Amino acid sequence: MVLNYIWVAFFAIAFLFALIALCLGDTTVFQQIVQSTFDASKNAFEISLGLTGVLSLWLGMMKIGEKAGVVNVLAKALSPIFTKLFPDIPKNHPVMGSIFMNIASNMLGLDNAATPTGLKAMQQMQELNTRKDTATNPMIMFLVLNTSGLTIIPTTILAFRAAYGAAVPTDVFVPILLATTVATLVGIILTALWQRINLLQPALLAFIGILLAFVGVVIWGFGQLDQKTMETVANLSGSMILFSIIVSFIVAGFIKKINVYDAFIEGAKEGFTTAVKIIPYLVAILVGIGVFRASGAMDMLINGIAWCVEKCGLNTDFVGALPTAFMKPLSGSGARGLMLEAMKTYGPDSFVGRLSCMFQGSTDTTFYILAVYFGSVNIKYTRHAVVCGLLADLAGVIAAIFLANLFFE
Repeated sequence: MVLNYIWVAFFAIAFLFALIALCLGDTTVFQQIVQSTFDASKNAFEISLGLTGVLSLWLGMMKIGEKAGVVNVLAKALSPIFTKLFPDIPKNHPVMGSIFMNIASNMLGLDNAATPTGLKAMQQMQELNTRKDTATNPMIMFLVLNTSGLTIIPTTILAFRAAYGAAVPTDVFVPILLATTVATLVGIILTALWQRINLLQPALLAFIGILLAFVGVVIWGFGQLDQKTMETVANLSGSMILFSIIVSFIVAGFIKKINVYDAFIEGAKEGFTTAVKIIPYLVAILVGIGVFRASGAMDMLINGIAWCVEKCGLNTDFVGALPTAFMKPLSGSGARGLMLEAMKTYGPDSFVGRLSCMFQGSTDTTFYILAVYFGSVNIKYTRHAVVCGLLADLAGVIAAIFLANLFFE
């Protein structure tokens, strides 16, 4: 229901701002808005088309993992923790393995693997859903974990900073990791409170403690490396782990004497069906975002915040990076473009340039994820997913601003 109101608001606000722009003499504003609807629709189809091959690949691999028993082994290993965080999922259910695969892929910045495994997890949770058009508590917790965007190795951001001539491209690594950890923890806490999950259970406290310890070890470990070695390790680790998973699934299937090729084909067929199914949901959300941006409402919102901050006598240095923060929940490619624009305009080593990179790395594309994941299983009523996801994003943005001032001012 919340997503419905937000979608309607995109169009209503866009129309209002377009009328204001027309009254101020901009006669092309409606043409730009209409053009944005065509561009967004085309972009939605191209995204779905691009996902088809990746979905087929990873759903095929996941099918091999299921038949080989690897996913079940993961599910049993993670049950002591995940049954506390997802209490409505039966113990040792295979979805636990899919959830773990998705979270691990996200943490390593492997988007191509994260989306297919996430869609597989949603399909498995939908099988347990007694109200097929309404999001369940486990679905919402899972979506919030995705939208909070915990990424251990922001490889792409580091590569862009190097390409734009940053003196030390990796200087945002620690702040990004800290900010995205804050976003993830806030997302877990808010969703757990909403769903009345007791976070003081020993297993959950141990999970959060292990997560924080792991983040600390990563920060310490990367801090011991020079810039070139850090970039090499960041680029190598994700790809090596990913291919190791693929090989382990195939080897396990071979040992179990299953026909791994037929299993792959069986799973891959699901990829095409899933890609087609999400097209309407992607068109809806991307068109809404497109008209909102084309109307000038986004620029007006940012300028309004800058004015308010200035009137309050606060430091406005962070305002130049806000376009990236506002765009990230709406569009990953749009936020990436704004991040690159900030580094080009202000410089990669400027406060705004670094902060825009932190915004890009500390949150995820909330509306895109909601549209794709819920759309894949035909969920209409998202309940508190949007609110918890956006609050986690807000926590990441606030943490990024604080950390940028701490590290770079």
